[in-house]
Amino acid sequence: MGARDTLISGLDPSRQAALARLWQVLPAMRLVGGCVRDLLADRPIADIDLATPEPPEQVMERLRAYGAHVVATGLQHGTVTAVLDGAPYEITTLRRDMETDGRHAVVRWTQDWRADAQRRDFTINAMSVDQAGVLYDYFGGQADLAAGHVRFVGAPALRIKEDALRILRFFRFYGRYGHGAPDQQAVQAITCGVALLDGLSVERIWMELRRILAGPNVAAILRLMDSTGVLARILPEGHTLDRCVRLLNDGAPANALLRLAGLTTHTAAVARRLKLSRAETGALAALSRAVPLPDVSMSEVALRRLVAEEPADVLAGRIWLHQAAQPRTAEENAAFAQLRHRLCGLTVPAFPVAGRDVLAMGGQAGPEVGRIVGLVRQWWLDGGCHADAQACRAQIALYLGTKAAQS
Repeated sequence: MGARDTLISGLDPSRQAALARLWQVLPAMRLVGGCVRDLLADRPIADIDLATPEPPEQVMERLRAYGAHVVATGLQHGTVTAVLDGAPYEITTLRRDMETDGRHAVVRWTQDWRADAQRRDFTINAMSVDQAGVLYDYFGGQADLAAGHVRFVGAPALRIKEDALRILRFFRFYGRYGHGAPDQQAVQAITCGVALLDGLSVERIWMELRRILAGPNVAAILRLMDSTGVLARILPEGHTLDRCVRLLNDGAPANALLRLAGLTTHTAAVARRLKLSRAETGALAALSRAVPLPDVSMSEVALRRLVAEEPADVLAGRIWLHQAAQPRTAEENAAFAQLRHRLCGLTVPAFPVAGRDVLAMGGQAGPEVGRIVGLVRQWWLDGGCHADAQACRAQIALYLGTKAAQS
């Protein structure tokens, strides 16, 4: 079986067909980077990255002449996007770094595939495959991938100085593809260059940290980040590594925000500094809220009240965090698991009336409507959320009648 059969044929047929069309236009083009790595590792392919020696203007001209829809997505970086059958394919001209400042690089187009591969961070990300299925591996990436060895292309200290984000990318890729002891040259360079992280935007830091936290082998990766000084640098508010490790060892779901909540008690400050989105900030705050937790002794009525007020997954997340707050016995862990099972097995009760029901029954528009809805909802909650719409309307009528009698 040829290399083409073992690599390119690993793509789904629609992608193979699209690539065949692109190769008609750009015969020197190759698959590069992560898709080659994941084809070799027999992992799902998310995005297909492509590279070609032609300059971007020529790439666009050829694609348009072929009839493809083309978008100039990053001409300053040599990247254009061809859209075939509604799917985007990014094609980047081969580049050589001329200057770097730790965040950005000044590049020049090149026709040298090895020079382009030399720009890439790790050997496992520096491979390429041409249309004949031939693998080009200039730095031993295939052997490193098989050995679980995440290794920088070239001198680690220099590559980190070029772009400090490579520090965090090392941990992300080691978590996903590494096994055995980490590359000691990389670890030493990261430890010595940890201050370079201060030059990164917080958005880039959170982008990588979120991927690390949502990935595999997080406990080992966080311990390595701690020993190199990286964790303290990106979470200066302080971290609770032991709690997070217990959370992971207990089997909590692979949710980056839940794991971040386990990693620090200063969630509000971390969310502000890392500029989390509004949705992320809200979810983190909900997980970390200091409210009474569900208790193993709670009745089903009490638990129904809780899930009527907040989603079961948020409540389960709080239980995970509470469980991880300190070492637990096997019996305690089993009780926490049973409680989560009970919560997630409940049907979320829906409050069956709204303000329009108050108006339809003769209530006057204004603040009084909200007050009555609130009173009826509390009555419904106190009863275990079992009352149906008819019973709730009867309660509305009672409040409306009381108000009429008082006036």
